Amino acid sequence: MQDTGRRFEAKAALVTGASRGLGAELARELARRGARVALVAREAGPLEEVVRSIREAGGEAHALPADVGDKRAVYALAGAAAALVGPIDLLVHNASTLGPTPLPLLLDTECEDLEHVLEVNLVGPFRLTKAIAGSMALRRRGLVVHVSSYASVSAYPGWGAYGVSKAALDHLARSWAAELADTGVRVLSVDPGEMNTSMHADAIPDADPATLADPADVAARIADLIAHAERVPSGARVEAARWEAARAEATS
Repeated sequence: MQDTGRRFEAKAALVTGASRGLGAELARELARRGARVALVAREAGPLEEVVRSIREAGGEAHALPADVGDKRAVYALAGAAAALVGPIDLLVHNASTLGPTPLPLLLDTECEDLEHVLEVNLVGPFRLTKAIAGSMALRRRGLVVHVSSYASVSAYPGWGAYGVSKAALDHLARSWAAELADTGVRVLSVDPGEMNTSMHADAIPDADPATLADPADVAARIADLIAHAERVPSGARVEAARWEAARAEATS
């Protein structure tokens, strides 16, 4: 059972890739638990719809249309988020791209396509953490969450560019955790598992939606993990589907 009573009042959160899927549901869940949430995504229209739904439910949310893969946007984005919700306590790197679909084999992947996947899935999170983690360290608190994938630990034909980016993102989390160990800032990677999202449908069009997790359910698990993040070693990689068991082991 998730501890949905653990709240996030007085917490400021920034969630990327928040216009749909897991990002949108996680923003809703954090706001429902009391966090002030800044939402980031490239498309303003869908992002505003998520913000509107949060506000209608009584939460505080703000839309920041931006591309996390755009170096020029990152520092302006970090500053705007802090101005809207206050110094960021929780940074969730959820935005990502598969690259071209249908997913090509590495031999058929253009160098520019690999560069783009890495720019969005790896370099963008690095830049945004760099822009925000300094303030967290000065305040001696903060949590950075990298949304990972099973493709980061297992190789599949066609998933090369995406898998490489997520494997590097996992190691980036471990590296940040090692370097920030004495600052009060913690970093985690979370594998959400296979979900019924448009990204999954783009990657595997013939997948049966009934076999896939509901993003809202996964968001609740991740919010519970965030609420109890002190029970997990900084730098750890956690599978959302196994969080309850991991939490029980951590407290035994």
